[in-house]
Amino acid sequence: MNCFESTKNRSERKRFFQAQKLYFLTSVKEAYERKLAAITASISKLEEQMESGTPNIES
Repeated sequence: MNCFESTKNRSERKRFFQAQKLYFLTSVKEAYERKLAAITASISKLEEQMESGTPNIES
């Protein structure tokens, strides 16, 4: 058994798992950014409605 070959396999596996982790974390970040954008839009809309003084009741 060649010790350099096992090191290569280990480094390839490490790189693969790092890529998977990066993909996962990027996906989580994007999901939170979408949620934050929705919350920010809701806050802005509510502030607009409060400033205009007209009640906007949606059923």
